[in-house]
Amino acid sequence: MSLADCHEGFRERYLDYAALTRQLEAWAEGWPELVRLTSLGRTPEGREIWLLTVGREPERVRPAVWVDGNMHAAEVSGSSVALAIAETVLRLHLDETPPALPEPLPEPLAEAVDDALFHICPRVSPDGAERVLREGGFVRSVPRPAHPERAEPHWRFEDIDGDGIIRYMRVEDPAGDFVAASDHPGLMLPRRLQDPPPYYRIYREGTIVHWDGASVPAPELLAGTTDLNRNFPADWRPEPRQAGAGAYAGSEPETRALLEWTRHHPELYAWLNLHTFGGVFIRPLGDRPDSRMDRGDRALYRQLEAWGEAFVGYPTVSAYEEFTYQPETPLHGDLLDYVYGTRGCLAIVCELWDLFAHLDLPQPRPFVERYSALSRDDLRTLADWDAEHNQGRIFQRWQPVDHPQLGPVEVGGPEPLVGLWNPPFEQLAELCDRLSRYWLQVAATLPRLVVERLEAEPLGEGVTRVRAVVANHGYLPSWGLDSARDLTWNTPVRAELATSDCALAEGESAHRVAGPLGGWGRGLGRGGEAPMFMGSPGSGHRATLTWLVRGAGRATLTVGSARLGWQSAGVDIPDTSR
Repeated sequence: MSLADCHEGFRERYLDYAALTRQLEAWAEGWPELVRLTSLGRTPEGREIWLLTVGREPERVRPAVWVDGNMHAAEVSGSSVALAIAETVLRLHLDETPPALPEPLPEPLAEAVDDALFHICPRVSPDGAERVLREGGFVRSVPRPAHPERAEPHWRFEDIDGDGIIRYMRVEDPAGDFVAASDHPGLMLPRRLQDPPPYYRIYREGTIVHWDGASVPAPELLAGTTDLNRNFPADWRPEPRQAGAGAYAGSEPETRALLEWTRHHPELYAWLNLHTFGGVFIRPLGDRPDSRMDRGDRALYRQLEAWGEAFVGYPTVSAYEEFTYQPETPLHGDLLDYVYGTRGCLAIVCELWDLFAHLDLPQPRPFVERYSALSRDDLRTLADWDAEHNQGRIFQRWQPVDHPQLGPVEVGGPEPLVGLWNPPFEQLAELCDRLSRYWLQVAATLPRLVVERLEAEPLGEGVTRVRAVVANHGYLPSWGLDSARDLTWNTPVRAELATSDCALAEGESAHRVAGPLGGWGRGLGRGGEAPMFMGSPGSGHRATLTWLVRGAGRATLTVGSARLGWQSAGVDIPDTSR
């Protein structure tokens, strides 16, 4: 069986849970020497939160990278990109040419990627994604209420016209804040003072729970549900101080599944969290300006920024400085801050799908302003693009419906899933390829622990000196980020010498601390590269260890740490008694 024989088409369409599961199971069953499929947990609706591990000897602990997608229900292209990264790595191990690589990887880069382990969770919220793919409408993360016993009037989004899809409703109202675009059916424009009637109010398709017969509540962005990306224990704050926070940090089974898994896997060094849309990478810090960032960390993120531009064409921005919805008001409980600050990962978010560039819209700063700085002309440009390049998937004609509470309404308008929240099917493959190539580059930075030398030096009178030289040949140091160096689980590299048919000399301990081992990379702009101040950081990437052994036999060295995994090597001990 070839990879093409079990391809479910994730580069051309958005997979439902059944198709996604078939894809993962086909890889795991077809190539067990390279793939492991496990479940992080099960959702309230009974779906598995799948985790795919790809790499040679997939159960051997060693430095690894993580990819996740579809934490927000409607952001289904994240699942496609995550699957594409998995397939790209699998193709490399099978000596097949991935679509992401028009040219073979340079040998040093290919060697580094070959030894890395990839943990990929393509769909963090399978319940939410399934609801959106089947019924349409908007689900932020999970399709269940955060507060099931709400007494105040609120919207319940549901299909009113019987077509199986949740769309928008428009209700004619003399105080309406929208008008219809006469030249683009389905497009609604913000009302101006000079606009003639009719005027409309816009709501999601649904009914009002606890309706008093007169007042219409404002629709809520989060629809009374928990946002998984506000539910992590990273400066978590309760509602209403943080919308979507959930009952407590880690209250949701999807969030808890990631927390439990990462707690037992310190070997993660880099993390890619896939969202849509915007065409931008978002990096730490999330709660402070760059002036408060560790200098070494900042240099590494400058390098990622350069790769993001080179391989994907996206800029990289600070979460705090360019992606807070209110200036100097950080988000609380998000995954990026948790992974960076608590797990010590080189963590980054990608908002896939650069719709702004396709529409040739202005690029205000900070970046987050792009989502709200859309004029009426920009909206018409979007409608033109939808008709010409997206097969008219977004803007649907309005159809009259008798609403059980509001009376005559019209259902239709924008269906944002394909073309707005996610790229058109026709552009999905290219996006998958660009992100795959980018993440291969990041994965090549992992530390690489090696035993450079293990030798026995006879000293006479039955004594032999065993000398071991261990080193990190990777870009990143053994501790990963400089800011993570003091995390309690970021333990130093340790070594142990075991003997067979011989013994350690009296007073010799089998254990040695090789210390933290530096990497050869330094990011960008940290100094040392320019000819006026050129210099290497010394040999902190290497450690020499010695033991004294009596008798003849065999000595076995084991060296490593919880993050690096463990390496073993053996050496024969000669008889030096004569």
